[in-house]
Amino acid sequence: MVYNLQIEQSAEIWTNDPLMWGFKGFPTTDAQLGRWVLTAEDICFKNVVLSYMFRLGKCIPITRGAGIYQDHMNEALEVLSDGGWLHSFPEGKIAQDSQPIRRLKWGTASLIARAPITPIVLPIVHSGFEKVMPEKLFFGRRPPVPLCNKEIEIIVGEPIEFDMASLKQEASMVPRDSSSERKGSSTVTLDGLDEAAQRWLYQKMSDKIQSVMERLRKTLLNLKQH
Repeated sequence: MVYNLQIEQSAEIWTNDPLMWGFKGFPTTDAQLGRWVLTAEDICFKNVVLSYMFRLGKCIPITRGAGIYQDHMNEALEVLSDGGWLHSFPEGKIAQDSQPIRRLKWGTASLIARAPITPIVLPIVHSGFEKVMPEKLFFGRRPPVPLCNKEIEIIVGEPIEFDMASLKQEASMVPRDSSSERKGSSTVTLDGLDEAAQRWLYQKMSDKIQSVMERLRKTLLNLKQH
């Protein structure tokens, strides 16, 4: 069984996620094999109609600010545990500029660490979707539908490998946090790791993902300049 988690640098669910799978050579149109994707609840699940549509599109609602152990994150973990393909936006927000990859949220790292078998993690960086659905085209608002005839570049990087056994062993040696009893602290244990160790682990993993994606971003910029 193959466990897949795919990460992309920009959280524009209206264009990036559904349109990018139309690229030439995409291997399958089988809905059963299609991706699941983490989506912002306040954007994609604002009403019954949108909720129904995005659920049919295999979207998992994520509540902003509810933490990495919220119920729907557990649903995402179940997708990975069943060998599914999960698409994640670790930046957690829309980015329509050419700035460096921003500090990543820990949700993606937590899913990798908690999966029963470490997923195959594929990074994706792209350019051009900001022209397909520009944020401030009409009177400071985005267009009602995606724009056509725009050039889009997509780079799929090499799989990112995580030696979870070694990382968890390193994390277990992190000094215990005396503030672990503060309000809002995690009650979820991960192989015996306390909250301070989990934070160290997720930050370490997120830094590695961010570094890989930043290299891909620079590669894409260099390709566009030549």
